[in-house]
Amino acid sequence: MPLGRRFEWRRVDATEPGRYRKPLAAMRAYLDELDAAPVPVPSDHRVLAAIGPKMLRLSAERAGGAHPYLITPENTREAREILGAGPLLAPEQTVVLSGDAGEARAIGREFLSGYPAFATYSNKMLRSGFTADDVEAISDRLVDALIVWGDEDAILRRVGDHLAADADHVCIQVLTGGPADFPMEQWRRLGAALGD
Repeated sequence: MPLGRRFEWRRVDATEPGRYRKPLAAMRAYLDELDAAPVPVPSDHRVLAAIGPKMLRLSAERAGGAHPYLITPENTREAREILGAGPLLAPEQTVVLSGDAGEARAIGREFLSGYPAFATYSNKMLRSGFTADDVEAISDRLVDALIVWGDEDAILRRVGDHLAADADHVCIQVLTGGPADFPMEQWRRLGAALGD
């Protein structure tokens, strides 16, 4: 059984028995409900959170595009190949504005610590060439691939890698390692750099 699958099901079903549904089937049913609503949401006005091939295909068929989360630029290229040329592709990129490798990786590792428990993410990591050890230990290799850290130039390069892989837009999530507040200073720094 792939890493995380049993844990995900048990955690959800333990708190709300019978609630767990396979994500693809649940999304199809939800889109059917949107289509049947008295005022339906047009398919080109919706974007699906999608990282796996089946959900990406569904995004191309029944939505205006996809918003993949926690992926690499190589995954962005794969997503574009599945979506085709028309749909919106707006991947998320997590960033840490720090040139200190130890600090940045510690922040990144803490952020990633819960994701291996979810089959959707752990399976994507494994399909992307990471080993079970990388995923379970949240290795430096995994952190560096999923979370870009460094100065503004390092972050701009990673954003550029996603754009070069045919992303239409890159959503940036900033981690600080501090309290869960708005990282205004970091956003301002990145805004100034991205505006150039």
